[in-house]
Amino acid sequence: MTNKATDFTKVMQDMMASFPVDASALQNAFKTQAAMAEKLSKVALEAAEKSTEITSKWAKDTIAKLGDVSKAKSEVTDYSKSVTDFASSAAEMAAENLAAFAEVAKKVQMETVELVLAAGKDFSEDATAAVKKATADVTTVAKKAAAAAK
Repeated sequence: MTNKATDFTKVMQDMMASFPVDASALQNAFKTQAAMAEKLSKVALEAAEKSTEITSKWAKDTIAKLGDVSKAKSEVTDYSKSVTDFASSAAEMAAENLAAFAEVAKKVQMETVELVLAAGKDFSEDATAAVKKATADVTTVAKKAAAAAK
C-alpha cells in the first residue's frame, strides 16, 4: 500500500459534467418573475395614481366648502347653519371618498389574485418542463454509465 492520497479532482469533474445544468430553465424563471413583478408594479402604480386623484378631489372639495363657512354672515344663526352644513357635507364626502378608496382596494386585490394565480400556473408549467428535461438527461447519463460499465 502506498501513502499517496488519491486525487479525486478528475473524478469529480467527470461526475459534474455528467449532470448537465440547464441554464435556460433559470433564465425562463427569471423572465417569468420579472414579467410578474412588472405587472404587479403596474397594478400598484395605478392604485396609487387613483388614490392620489381621490385624495386631491376630496381636499379641493373640502377647501371649497370651508370657503363658504369662512364668509362673513349678517346673522349669528347663519354661522351655526354654515358649520352644520359643512359638517353634513363633510360626512357625505367622507362616505363617498371612502367608498372610492374601497373600490380601488377591491380592484387591486382582484388583479393581484389573478396575477398570482396566472403566475402559479406559469411557474408550475416551467417547473414541470424543467423536471421532465432533467429526468430525461439523468436517464441518458445513467444509461451511458451503465453501458460503459459493461
